[in-house]
Amino acid sequence: MDLSWYRTLNKPPLNTPSEIFAPVWAVMYTLIFLSFSIFMFTKTDADKRPAITFFVIQLLLNFSWSPAFFYLHNIPLSFIIIILLLIFIILTIISFYKISKISAYLLIPYLIWVSFAAYLNFSIMILN
Repeated sequence: MDLSWYRTLNKPPLNTPSEIFAPVWAVMYTLIFLSFSIFMFTKTDADKRPAITFFVIQLLLNFSWSPAFFYLHNIPLSFIIIILLLIFIILTIISFYKISKISAYLLIPYLIWVSFAAYLNFSIMILN
């Protein structure tokens, strides 16, 4: 990924170095995978379809943020995507909690990280 455009942007005071993002996302994707795996293997009579739908939507939003921000350079669009992502992470956590509390708890660091990313996205949008 070419970060030359990103390097030219004005950034907020709490901006983290670019080198931090890859390891943090590796941990986040591991937690997301574990959460979903535990959820899927939890035996229940409850309908899992709404939770799976929320999960898939948040994952699609997650994967669409980077192209919107880094390739299209569309900061407002990426901010809309990240707000929708936050909403669907919360819906996923609530839905997972009804089936598996552990699955829900494993997504809390992801929610916190994406909230921080939303702050960065919003700040960059305002500063540029």
